[in-house]
Amino acid sequence: MIYLSQFIFPTGEQESDFFWGEQRTCYDSYYPFQILSRRNLRMLDFEPVTILYGGNGSGKTTALNIIGETLGLARDTLYNRSNFFETYTQMCDFETEQPVPKHSRIITSDDVFDYMLNLRSLNEGIDRKREGMFEEYLDSKYSHFQMRSMEDYERLKKVVSARSKTQSKYVRANLMDNVREHSNGESAFIYFSEKIQENGLYLLDEPENSLSPERQQELLRFLEDSARFFGCQFIIATHSPFLLSMRGARIYDLDEDPVDVKRWTELANVRAYYAFFKEHEREFT
Repeated sequence: MIYLSQFIFPTGEQESDFFWGEQRTCYDSYYPFQILSRRNLRMLDFEPVTILYGGNGSGKTTALNIIGETLGLARDTLYNRSNFFETYTQMCDFETEQPVPKHSRIITSDDVFDYMLNLRSLNEGIDRKREGMFEEYLDSKYSHFQMRSMEDYERLKKVVSARSKTQSKYVRANLMDNVREHSNGESAFIYFSEKIQENGLYLLDEPENSLSPERQQELLRFLEDSARFFGCQFIIATHSPFLLSMRGARIYDLDEDPVDVKRWTELANVRAYYAFFKEHEREFT
């Protein structure tokens, strides 16, 4: 499925006209201006799966943020948004083949990390409350209590509950269980599977972070199936050779000037892996 068919960025000339017209000199950075135009990136045409490849500083994350902001896609965490971001996105244009579904979103590695940290913080809070409930149980069970008014009713219920239950049953009855924690890779994969629904446009920024090679291949199959069978479109910023091998993906090499479309086996990162393992091929036999 293709929702977003084309995205157009400002040209270097348009950016220059903006700077001359505004005559602003008090800013150290005009981000995201002058990031993508340095690579002469003017336009992206999209397939059901489109990949933005490049090293750090190539602009692939910037491009995703610009697209997501221009389309008004949902996101969970903040990003590097400067004073000029809105101005820049107003200079962008795009074309769609189908209306972009409302539940479409951009998913970043920061979203995944925050998800894992929130799980840990929740469990830490439960653990602290559990310690307090142990003390509450002992106080309720063994202290002398006499009800004098209806204001003591809640206290009476705790006393009755404590005297009729063991300590462990009392705590379980009054406190939720810890949320099950997984490994970082498992949690990351769960996050993707929960956020990615049928029939949506999804922008993924380096989804391989926190994923082992095995999990990256599992994510690869999940994304391929979601695009092929469940009406999803993906725009992915990555340098993972596993994700770059995705069948039918259009890959833009943002390390090239100008930006060029390449096969995954032509990319410098993938060729470096190939050369390394080829050099050590005999050690695998």
